[in-house]
Amino acid sequence: MSSHRDAGGGTWVGASVQRREDPRLTTGRGRYVDDLSVPGMLHAQFVRSTEAHARIVSVDLSEVRATPGVVAAFTASDLAMADLVARLERPESEYRTTAMPILARDVVRFVGEPIAIVIAADPYTAEDGLEAAVVEYDPLPPVMTEDAALSPSSLQLHAEAADNTFVDVTMFATEGIDEIFANAYAVIEVEHRSGRQNAVPMETRGVLAEWIDRDEQLLIQVSTQIPHILRDAFANSAGIDQRQIRVVTPDIGGGFGQKAAVGREELATSASALRLRRPVKWIEDRRDNLTASFLAREQHFKTRGAFDQDGRLLALDNDVICDMGAYSVFPFTAAIEPMMAATELPGVYKVPAYRIRSRAIATNKAPTAAYRGVSRPQCVTVMELLMERAARKLGIDALDLRRRNLITVFPYRGVNDITYDPGSYLESLNLCEQTLRDEGWYERKREAAEQGRILGIGYACYSERTGLASGAFIERKPRVLVSFDLSDITMDTSGSVRVTTGTLSHGQSHETTMAQIVADRLGIPMDKIKVMQGDTDKITYGFGSFASRSITIGGSAVALAADKLGDQLCALAAHLMEVDIDSVELDGDSGVRLRKEPSKRMSFSELAFVAYLQSSRLPKDIGPGLRASASFDLAAEGVFSNATHGVVVELDRGTGGIQILRYVCVEDVGVAINPQVVEGQARGGIAQGIASTLYEQVVYDSNGQPLCPTFMEYKVPTAMEIPDIRIEHLETPSALTETGAKGAGEGGTIGVAGAILNAVNDGLRHTGVELDSTPISRELVYRALEYSGSSNV
Repeated sequence: MSSHRDAGGGTWVGASVQRREDPRLTTGRGRYVDDLSVPGMLHAQFVRSTEAHARIVSVDLSEVRATPGVVAAFTASDLAMADLVARLERPESEYRTTAMPILARDVVRFVGEPIAIVIAADPYTAEDGLEAAVVEYDPLPPVMTEDAALSPSSLQLHAEAADNTFVDVTMFATEGIDEIFANAYAVIEVEHRSGRQNAVPMETRGVLAEWIDRDEQLLIQVSTQIPHILRDAFANSAGIDQRQIRVVTPDIGGGFGQKAAVGREELATSASALRLRRPVKWIEDRRDNLTASFLAREQHFKTRGAFDQDGRLLALDNDVICDMGAYSVFPFTAAIEPMMAATELPGVYKVPAYRIRSRAIATNKAPTAAYRGVSRPQCVTVMELLMERAARKLGIDALDLRRRNLITVFPYRGVNDITYDPGSYLESLNLCEQTLRDEGWYERKREAAEQGRILGIGYACYSERTGLASGAFIERKPRVLVSFDLSDITMDTSGSVRVTTGTLSHGQSHETTMAQIVADRLGIPMDKIKVMQGDTDKITYGFGSFASRSITIGGSAVALAADKLGDQLCALAAHLMEVDIDSVELDGDSGVRLRKEPSKRMSFSELAFVAYLQSSRLPKDIGPGLRASASFDLAAEGVFSNATHGVVVELDRGTGGIQILRYVCVEDVGVAINPQVVEGQARGGIAQGIASTLYEQVVYDSNGQPLCPTFMEYKVPTAMEIPDIRIEHLETPSALTETGAKGAGEGGTIGVAGAILNAVNDGLRHTGVELDSTPISRELVYRALEYSGSSNV
């Protein structure tokens, strides 16, 4: 923190100022990829596989090219693009490196895989062209289940991936763990399965690519969370210099991780524009998004916990299998879910001994990439089911058993080689329980039972590792290490500033929150600040937005850059006022003042006028202009937000339906830059968590055909299904970030499934039935209530 900041502190950070993005976005003046149009623009669509697994015998595009209005049609051999190869620096026994072609060549591995690109004068003609394509297949038996993938008799989807396994790691195998289980007072087992899911952003994927002769550059305007990584991937695949590519992100209508992977369609469309020297645009339709885009979440946990007679957890042993679909995606590889599961499973609890085997398998489904929370919803669900089951086995109140096991002394070095920075794990649980008690829900539950109604109350405690940078990613041994963020800040002659960030917003309000940080550091109004993001020519480098790293990493870089600019302004003011630099400070009102004589000051505009237009008055060690750069990385394993979710549900005896009557979230994200924005993040995440717990699931038939190609089959909840959510804030500032903030982007999703499952099981307690997988089946709830007392349902 700059020593020249006003001792009184800033006024912007911590305020729920109105989002600067809203006037533009709520009045239809946002600019998304599909809003973009340039002269001579062509439209692309893809010939996609109709088979889940087959050899490609031939691809005949002659009739496609003869279709009126079709300009070109390309196969993999026509584009001659190098494959995408996602790598980890791990031995072959742990990680098998496989390639993903931009367009399928010899084999198709899931229904919807792109085989050829058709480019036409308008989108309707492009669709007509697809109908004329003739692809001859030699079908192969599809591999659609975990058992089939691991069966020795199944076909191998990739020659490099023996046993259809991308990743197989055993980690944190504490010496003597088997003896701990053998001697434990109680061993509790949990088996949990989570359904395959789609992130379903409101805006599907899309790209507009055009060659700009004047710049000798391919301009790629794309809805992505990772513009620099996409630029690098295209340069490597096309074999051209990075300087010949500029990636720009317009407004983005949601990403949630689905746009944090490099899409084959984005690269194929860009390659076609480069080849044709004409603008080409591709917009993913909803059917393709539901069936052929990146998916997530399909995991299978087998977990054992060893407890002593007082309910203290002694050891944790786990086997997790993640169905990653047909390919290891770029850049985060097929290890993204199994490695996250391996490192995050202990969560908020003290675990003295730990062992986990974590695997990623290949099946003939659309590939898996990141989705908001990445494995942590499943990890938390497993641990919360374990705590509830252990409490009943030991005859201990379930919340008291949690309290005996929660981490309360910080910093805490976990058995998973992670250091947890200070949080409020116990405090959030206590406040969440007290809130539901104060609102009278325990009394209402008893009253409902007397009336023949069934209510259940459930909780889930969790932490969210945020600020993922080099300290966190290095443990996974990636080829490309996600680490720092860079920020450049420049003040113009009017005293306004422009600040860049290598992160970018796809709904997180960066234009507001980043400006709040700068306004606080420099003491200038927010309307004097322009935040620049999502342009690889204007942003030196950045890894994008994912893993709740925007404010923790990007915001810290912005804060440091603003501090450096503030130091420059103070140095210039001290020179012009002919005083020692320690005699001046920023005054919090767009100026610099004398510490002992606050009435003597110079405004930023006065200082900028000298810096740019009267350079002869500058000291020798201060060059013309006012600009600064800063970077920030987090060498620690991460920063930890935490929360407790409490939920009240009512079960319908007649239908098995589950209605959420109350939802309470007590969260601690450190310093909330904008509390209203933070609450919006939590509510959105909780809505997605409810979706995955009660409604959404991608399913296939035995031949690999998707059974959820539209919203008629893939059931996304509406506002009618999402309850009012009460959010309470605790604040434990982080000492590891420049603002004291911890990440808040993914936390909402993480605790939902565990809390709702526990609430449903609380309601089903009298039946002897306990559910452990998501999405929760209404049929199972109905059967349990219909046949109360029988566990054979």
